[in-house]
Amino acid sequence: MSPITEVEGRRLPLTHLDKVLYPATGTTKGEVLHYYAGTAGALLAHLYGRPVSFLRYPDGPGGQRFFTKNVPPGTPSWVRTAEVPRSRTRDARQVLVQDLSSLMWAANLVVEFHTPQWQADAPALADRLVLDLDPGDPATVVECCTVARWLRERLSADGLTAYAKTSGAKGLHLLAPLEPTPSDEVSAYARTLAVEAEAALPGLALHRMKRALRPGKVFVDHSQNAAAKTTATPYTVRARDEPTVSTPVTWEEVEGCTDPAGLVFRIDDIGPRLGRYGDLLGPLINRNRARPLPRT
Repeated sequence: MSPITEVEGRRLPLTHLDKVLYPATGTTKGEVLHYYAGTAGALLAHLYGRPVSFLRYPDGPGGQRFFTKNVPPGTPSWVRTAEVPRSRTRDARQVLVQDLSSLMWAANLVVEFHTPQWQADAPALADRLVLDLDPGDPATVVECCTVARWLRERLSADGLTAYAKTSGAKGLHLLAPLEPTPSDEVSAYARTLAVEAEAALPGLALHRMKRALRPGKVFVDHSQNAAAKTTATPYTVRARDEPTVSTPVTWEEVEGCTDPAGLVFRIDDIGPRLGRYGDLLGPLINRNRARPLPRT
C-alpha cells in the first residue's frame, strides 16, 4: 500500500517514494517531494492564481514525457480548477495550485510546473513580461548573461525593472512586473526588444527561431508572452539528467558568470539560497512594483 500523508487536513497517497527518478544523482521521488514541501512558500507564491500546465515524466527524465494543460484524470475534488480560454471557440479547465496540499498532490504525479504570464481571473492580461534567453551550441549561459545585461539596461531605460532566473536547463529567463496589459501588446513590445538586442549585439543575440541561424548565438525568445504560451515556473524541478531547478539569481551572479556550472542549481541548493536571499523574484508578485508597458 502507498503511504498516506495528511497535508492541511487532506489525506494524500504518496506513491513509489523510493523510485530513483534521476539516475545520474540517485535522486528519488521522495527526495523531490521533500524539496517541494520545503520550498512551498516561495513556489506557491508564483503558482497562485495561475492556471498550471504540467510536463509529466513519471519514470524520470529518461522515460516518457508528455505535456498536458487539461485537469488530469483522478484529480481530487478539493483541488481548485479554473475555466480558461483555449481558443476563440471553446474554453477548458486547468488546475490551480493554491495551497500545500494541492502542491504535494501535483508533485506526486512527477511534473514540471509551467504557468502563463497572466492570472486565471484575467485571461490574456499579462502582469509580467518574460524573455527566454536560449543559447545555441556552443554558446552557453555565459553568453546568455551578456545578452541579459544589455536587456536589463534597455528595460531600465523604459522604466521596467528586470529580474533573472535560470531556466533550469541551458538558458536564462528575464522577467519584469507589469500593470495588467493585453498579451498581444506585451508580445509586440518583447519582439521589439529582441530585434534591438540583435542589432546591438551582432553575432551574439538573435530574434529569429530559425535553427540554421542559432549555433553560437543566444535566441531571445519573445514568443512566451503570447497568451497561449507558458514558461517554467520559478523553483520548479526540471526533467533533465539531474534534478536542476529554475532558480532566481542575483544580478551580481549574472555579471560574474564565466563558467556555465556557476549557474546550475539542484534541489539541494535551493533551501540555503532561500535562507540567504529570500525570494529574489518576490517583486514580481508585489503589485506596487508593477509598471505600465512602454508605448512603442
